Amino acid sequence: MSAKTVEVNATGVMSHGGNGHKVINIQPVTRIEGHARITIMLDDAGNVADARLNIMSLRGFEKFIEGKPAEEVPRIVSRICGICPWMHHTASNKAVDGCFHAEVPPAAHKLRELMQVMAQINDKILHFFFLAAPDFVMGSGADYSVRNVMGIVKAAPDLARKVVKMRQAGQMMLESFAGRAIHPVVVVPGGFAKPMGEEERQGLLKAAREQLEFARYAIDFSKREIFQRMEPATADLGRITTGFLGTVKPEDGSLTLYDGVLRLMKADGSYQDFPYDEYVEILGEHVEDWSTSKFPYARSWNEGFSMDLGDPRGIYRVNTLARLNVCDRIETPLAQAELEEFRSRFGRPAQSTMLYHWARLIELVYACERVIQLLEDPEITDLHVRNEVLPRAGRGIGCVEAPRGTLIHDYSTDDNGLILRANLVVGTTHNVAPMNMSVQQAARSVISRGRVSEEALNKVEMALRCYDP
Repeated sequence: MSAKTVEVNATGVMSHGGNGHKVINIQPVTRIEGHARITIMLDDAGNVADARLNIMSLRGFEKFIEGKPAEEVPRIVSRICGICPWMHHTASNKAVDGCFHAEVPPAAHKLRELMQVMAQINDKILHFFFLAAPDFVMGSGADYSVRNVMGIVKAAPDLARKVVKMRQAGQMMLESFAGRAIHPVVVVPGGFAKPMGEEERQGLLKAAREQLEFARYAIDFSKREIFQRMEPATADLGRITTGFLGTVKPEDGSLTLYDGVLRLMKADGSYQDFPYDEYVEILGEHVEDWSTSKFPYARSWNEGFSMDLGDPRGIYRVNTLARLNVCDRIETPLAQAELEEFRSRFGRPAQSTMLYHWARLIELVYACERVIQLLEDPEITDLHVRNEVLPRAGRGIGCVEAPRGTLIHDYSTDDNGLILRANLVVGTTHNVAPMNMSVQQAARSVISRGRVSEEALNKVEMALRCYDP
């Protein structure tokens, strides 16, 4: 950054770029699950010329798992994300199953899905109430010293107590059965490491029903106190027009977080379904010289790649809003009722970026209902949860829906079962291009003629937080 700097606020610093234009750096971006910087470039009139989301970290997992025994990789890649290790653990095991041609018993599939969906519950509670809600409960213009989860504790103590209790209960549910809430090891090639006992099932079922009651309270509270009171200018923050990608069940197009086919929907609502192993023909990966992240785009649309707000070629989004847009229905009754209300208000596909938060709570209801469905299935306590597998040469593609979007693990192994090549497309990566577009749209809507306030910069961050990056 230039030595000629002017303090804008606690998180934003304005400097003079090499061409004399002013640059605003928001660093660090607050209340996200990771590290990022937003750079806003102003023209001579003080209006936004461009804005970029800068992802500084380079993780390198694709390269350093090369040469490793494939059966070890699911334990390694769970370290990619301490927030959603279950999703990487599960997707990785599905990829290894493919490499080794492993057959997974039905009870093991149910246990895998159970763990993954329970982890979804915890993540949604964390993001909505700990990271996003302070902007709405405290107000986007509240001082940053109180615009956080501790501010919510003071402003709405009853809500805060419920949130903390349910978040802790969700973590304990995972730990009580799987031994760990983070960095799991129980999903294994060919199945699951242990069967579920009846006492464990009953204990989890009781806790799951309590979580469902909280989910119903949370969405009712949020519709009444947050979404219905949202000002139009806030509702339009980060709004862009794109396509969407998510996983659906092939038989009826219903929402699924564990297994199915991928559905790529255009902005006009038309779509194509394809199996996981065709993703390389359908999706491309673009690189920009100012970012360490890949920029996935829809290769099959034959439109190329462009993040131009007026001409967003090849751009699609993932995560909660995308999954609700692409699915035809939700198989659980309470979440289906919420989906019907959502679509009656916003249509299909809904494009407003702020609706990610509403969609996140609908998925919270679904996840709680789905956990109960799985636990009430008598097959989940079947003792046969693992088949023998042998290392061999092959290719496997594992895919699940992570909280932040469609997660793809693609491995190839040699004759000894060692990893020859790996490609990972994580949920946030799919959204890198649209996040850049939303940040630019939000910046242009709140900054003009060089007038910059702390609230304006927080609103730019709010557009980014919708994606839960």
